[in-house]
Amino acid sequence: MPADTILAKLDKVRRVGDGRWVALCPGHEDKNPSLSIRELDDGRILLHDFAGCAVESILAAVGLEFDALFPERPIEHARGMRRPFIPQDVFEIARREIAVVAVAAADMHKGRTISEADYERIFTAAERLDDIARAAYGR
Repeated sequence: MPADTILAKLDKVRRVGDGRWVALCPGHEDKNPSLSIRELDDGRILLHDFAGCAVESILAAVGLEFDALFPERPIEHARGMRRPFIPQDVFEIARREIAVVAVAAADMHKGRTISEADYERIFTAAERLDDIARAAYGR
């Protein structure tokens, strides 16, 4: 949530610098702006009431939760997916798929006719090897 959304809920907002504002604190009877609002470069918003109101009180007074102070994390910054496989198992699967392709290649080299089922199995092996490569590189 950008600072503008929070600022729109406050009274007597005044800009005091780049990404910095002061406003009346909604958490108490405020005659002079005592609430400091700052938006950091990464989108986080800091609130500080010089009269002593807790951030929870300030947010509750304007109907917001703590998550309003933090930007949603873009996907590229999200934690990577945990790989639910054991590397040795993946290597064994890759070996079997490579063996399928090798047997088919040897048969073709000897001039043997490849059945439709064998032909489809070669493509299945290629797809599985591609899946392994994509998982390994996180794509």
